[in-house]
Amino acid sequence: MSIHERPLSPRLSIYRWLPGMIASISHRISGVLLILFVPFYLYLLHGMTGSPEDFNDAVALLHTGFGRLMLWLTTVALVYHFFNGIRFLCLDAGWGESQTMMRNSARAVLGIAALAAVILGALLW
Repeated sequence: MSIHERPLSPRLSIYRWLPGMIASISHRISGVLLILFVPFYLYLLHGMTGSPEDFNDAVALLHTGFGRLMLWLTTVALVYHFFNGIRFLCLDAGWGESQTMMRNSARAVLGIAALAAVILGALLW
């Protein structure tokens, strides 16, 4: 077999995306987002516990479009990560290990996160 005829490894485009796969990948993404938002959390914490000028600066940031977007992303990632973490704990305990239950619980968590995103978006904007 020549170099040009080597078999290619499967790519993500050939797989059918199942709810469990989406929930697992989204759990990792939300965890990374929560870690990346730590400087934002620390800035807000410093602003809320610092001087009155720092407090006013933090509140002013939260009222900008960027601040609202950061707050929305952070809260949606936290809600999703929390509920999917509970789902994973239940799976680790042996509850709901059937294929249909795993699929339904993944759909439920994705639905809860989507609902939280819409409600929070309506409250922030």
